[in-house]
Amino acid sequence: MARRCELTGKGVLAGNNVSHANNKSRRRFLPNLCQVHLMSESLGRDFAFKVSAAALRSVEHRGGLDAYLLKARDTELSLSARRVKRQVEKKLASAAA
Repeated sequence: MARRCELTGKGVLAGNNVSHANNKSRRRFLPNLCQVHLMSESLGRDFAFKVSAAALRSVEHRGGLDAYLLKARDTELSLSARRVKRQVEKKLASAAA
């Protein structure tokens, strides 16, 4: 699997290690990814995601997985996250009707 956050789209960045003598060698900056299970209140079940620590804090700040997904852009989300978002939208629409 790719080293990419499924909710924010954060991925690997590239840069240089710079020594005291100003020698440069290439390096990679890896995102702080965690394998977590997030609970959807409207669907009543949990989903496994590979998310960054910053995204995990954002999910908690917005009030849970459902609120985060409803506010997030589809271009940032992975395919599995978009599927969950569609399920949440459908469930909330049927509950409102």
